[in-house]
Amino acid sequence: MNLETVQKTIAEKPAVLLYFWGERCNVCHALQPKLFEAFDTHFPKVEKLTVDVAEHADIAAHFGVFSIPTAILFLDGKEFERVSRNVSIPALVEKVRRPYELFFG
Repeated sequence: MNLETVQKTIAEKPAVLLYFWGERCNVCHALQPKLFEAFDTHFPKVEKLTVDVAEHADIAAHFGVFSIPTAILFLDGKEFERVSRNVSIPALVEKVRRPYELFFG
């Protein structure tokens, strides 16, 4: 994975979730499966990418990610929502539900 690949995915896919995490981050390891399960259940058309900030610091810097975990949702190539650290998955699902339904019909 590199920055060009991530940018191309965001440009080509209608909805992309970028999940920034770190190997030593316990919160990251706990949040990721729950977040991805929620998106698989409620928003199956969202492409999901994970970015290890230690391996891909350039990608994290490009997207202005300075704390982990951070999730950024892109709709139609534009940043729609960004959440970091203490994430309420039910609140995020509710916030994304209407735009997702409008976007995907």
